[in-house]
Amino acid sequence: MARKLALVTGASAGIGEQFARLFAHDGHDVALVARRADKLEALAAELQKAHDISTHVIAADLGDPQAPQRLYDETARRGLQVEFLVNNAGFGTNGAFLDLDLAPEAGMVELNCTALLKLTHLFGRPMRERRSGRILNVASTAAFQPGPYMATYYATKAFVVSFTEALAEEMRGSGVTLTCHCPGATYSEFADRAGTTSTRLFKRGGIASAAEVARHGYHAMMKGETLAVHGLLNRIAMESVRLAPRKLPRMIASALNRP
Repeated sequence: MARKLALVTGASAGIGEQFARLFAHDGHDVALVARRADKLEALAAELQKAHDISTHVIAADLGDPQAPQRLYDETARRGLQVEFLVNNAGFGTNGAFLDLDLAPEAGMVELNCTALLKLTHLFGRPMRERRSGRILNVASTAAFQPGPYMATYYATKAFVVSFTEALAEEMRGSGVTLTCHCPGATYSEFADRAGTTSTRLFKRGGIASAAEVARHGYHAMMKGETLAVHGLLNRIAMESVRLAPRKLPRMIASALNRP
C-alpha cells in the first residue's frame, strides 16, 4: 500500500500507541493526537527513526467541545490529508453512578461520543469527496449490554457501535469504509484510569494485551470490516446476549464490574 497518513487519537499510550506503531511499521506517516505532548513527541521521534516516516504531533484535549474543529483546522493548516482516521481516545469510570462525580461522567459522553462524531464528520467529508479513506471507531464489548457500575461507559460504547454501523451502510460504495472495533478487557493505561484492574472482570484471567487488540482492529480496518469483535470468547458472549433474557447480561456485568 502506498504511503499515506494516519491520524490516531489517544495515541500517547495503550491501544492508541499500538495503532500508531502498526501504521508506522507499514510505512505510513502518522499524526499523533493526545493531551500529553511529551509522550507524543517521544513516540514520534522513535517511529520516525525506526521506520523513516513523517510524524506530526498535535496536543489536544478532545474532551473540550471545540477541540475536534481545532484539530481538523490544524491538519488543514499543515496541509495534511488524512487517509486513515482512528478514533481511539476515550475513558471510563467505575462505581455506582449516583456516587460518582457528575462532571467526569458528562465529560465521558463528550469525549467517547461527541468528539468521535465530530471527527468522523469533519474528516469523513473530504474522504467521501476524493472517494478514498478508512475510519476506525474503537468501541468495546461493553457496547452489547447494560453495564452496572460502569453505566455511562457502557452506554457510550453502545452509541459508537450503532453510529458506526449506520454510517458504514450509508457510505457503502463511496470508497470510504467505517469499522467499529470492539475489544474486551485489555491491559492498558485505560484500565488503570478507570479503576477496573481490581474488579472480577480483570481477575478472571484471559485479559488481552494492547498490542494484540490493536493488531486485530488494524487488520479489520484494512479489510473494510464493519464490526470486529476481538477474541473468540468475546464473540460468543456478544452473540449469546441476543438470546439471553435481558436481565441476565446486566446481572453478570454487575458482578464483574462491582468495585
